[in-house]
Amino acid sequence: MGYRVAIVGATGNVGREMLNILEELEFPVDEIHAIASRKSKGVEVSFGDKTIKCQDIEQFDFSKVDIVLMSAGGAVSKEWSEKIGKAGPIVIDNSSAFRKDPDVPLIVPEVNPDAIKDATKKNIIANPNCSTIQLVTALKPLHDAAKIKRVVVSTYQSVSGAGKEGMDELWNQTKAIYGLGDATPKKFPKQIAFNVIPYIGSFLEDGSTDEEKKMSDETHKMLDPDIKVTVTCVRVPVFVGHSEAVNVEFDRPIEPDEARAILREAPGVLVIDKQEHDGYITPVDAASEHAVYVSRIRKDPTVENGLNLWVVSDNLRKGAALNAVQIAQLLDETGVIKSSSGYRSITV
Repeated sequence: MGYRVAIVGATGNVGREMLNILEELEFPVDEIHAIASRKSKGVEVSFGDKTIKCQDIEQFDFSKVDIVLMSAGGAVSKEWSEKIGKAGPIVIDNSSAFRKDPDVPLIVPEVNPDAIKDATKKNIIANPNCSTIQLVTALKPLHDAAKIKRVVVSTYQSVSGAGKEGMDELWNQTKAIYGLGDATPKKFPKQIAFNVIPYIGSFLEDGSTDEEKKMSDETHKMLDPDIKVTVTCVRVPVFVGHSEAVNVEFDRPIEPDEARAILREAPGVLVIDKQEHDGYITPVDAASEHAVYVSRIRKDPTVENGLNLWVVSDNLRKGAALNAVQIAQLLDETGVIKSSSGYRSITV
């Protein structure tokens, strides 16, 4: 017997990726339900070689499923996740709605799998921010080897992090500029085509943005509250794949070769790091892949025990849909939920 799974937000970029990855990883699904808002009722989405029609969230009986993968935004999650959890299934929520809740585990399976023990407190598990997932996946094995004191991160985040509207805006603006058309920003506050925007989310009182604070808070919750984290988040004209320039200070010396060796053995990480003109990873290379890639590993001579890293991952996959499905795998592996069927775990 497999699981009865519902995808809430099945028509969105991440929802569709969740359907793809459930099939790719051969997660044991007995029943699959695509759930969306009333306006998307009847819209068809693909699951393997099948086509399924979206059902209205207002009319769906969540007590008849085991797992709900929620990717419909924070407002929908705040309205529905707790109600769904009380109906019986475990909700794996891709929004920021419950990430700070002390009774809701925030999980990257390669980083803090033991947190799965708290899954039944509210029957909700939070999927971290896409940029945080790739950051902590790369930092965890290094932190285990040499305690991290401080991290400085600058992100280069693709427009797919803002959903289909963000991708459409980059595409339409690019065409408009070449064709002398209208490139007026709609989704983003400034033109994104041929530009970068050092602002994601909304401003906080201290001048940082909530996207930057998410990365700091989530790193503290999953990895270590004592690590000092400072972040600048930037939107760039890339369709898929987030990149991060990461400066790390450790409590002891760690050489680049040692860091490479540690990261090559780390789950979920691939090291692409040759001092050649093409010996590093870019977002185009990482698109549609499962791994968190690390390149440009080198010493920072300006601080004691410092290293620089370049970290890249597909934000729709490991940054969202893949991590959510891996959490579902973890639920099964640890016996939090039960199934007699097997599936193929992802290894990179």
